[in-house]
Amino acid sequence: MTLAPDHCEGLVREADKDRFLASLFAPADRRRDLLALYAFNVDVAGIRDRAGEALPGEMRLQWWREALEGVRRDEARAHPVAAALLDALARHGLPATDLVDLIDARTFDLYDDPMPTLAALESYARRTSSVLMALAGRILGATDGSIADVAGPAGVAYAMTGLLRAFAFHASRRRLYVPRDILDRHGVGADEVFAGRATPALGAALAELRGHVRRLLAAIRAPIAALPPAAVPALLPVALVPGNLERMERRDYDPFRTVVEVQQWRRQWVLWRSARRGIRLPVRT
Repeated sequence: MTLAPDHCEGLVREADKDRFLASLFAPADRRRDLLALYAFNVDVAGIRDRAGEALPGEMRLQWWREALEGVRRDEARAHPVAAALLDALARHGLPATDLVDLIDARTFDLYDDPMPTLAALESYARRTSSVLMALAGRILGATDGSIADVAGPAGVAYAMTGLLRAFAFHASRRRLYVPRDILDRHGVGADEVFAGRATPALGAALAELRGHVRRLLAAIRAPIAALPPAAVPALLPVALVPGNLERMERRDYDPFRTVVEVQQWRRQWVLWRSARRGIRLPVRT
């Protein structure tokens, strides 16, 4: 039987390359717990695509709630990701309630309702991406509260950028994470998004959301640069956000056809530099 830490590492390496690479800069004695946290996120985030329909997805999310709440103790101990995660939570005194709330937020993924407002998207991102960064920081020993203050907007910026990168994928499956209030403001209908029409109005709506991400990055530029070195690996993925935004801001960008991917060598270099020198987010000119 595959050992739980090896299983978690394999899942994260395959499905969440950014966090896997970031975890390599964490101390070896903390890395397995980071990977357990990230493997849990991989499993929960992928439930919609694996389940296909809402009901089996709801059942899987409920299994995770009960595993975290101690209802399915024996089943959880037999599950490599759940076992590793529960050990990590116990080792670092982390609240399972934060992850139960993450599960509740992920219920949105199971249905085809559009994201209604920017505020709703921010809440979704904080309850998922930001929580992961904050808990990762605590695993790394950052317990003074500074990590939570930065993890909030950093996680939102990272999550929103990821959803913008996945815009075409989601549109092809009639899923809409770009808030309807932004689309409505620019006169963009869901039907034209699902039809794959790259109109100027859609471009303006996506640019508005990118502008919001830029403002989040500007707000955390100073505090994220001042984080203690031990906490840096928890927030390293946000160092990749500017490069992804720049690709989406090029004149030849097509939201339905352009692959938004930082080259592997550059991604590793950005993370290495940020791990050594601290996360220095560029000033937008």
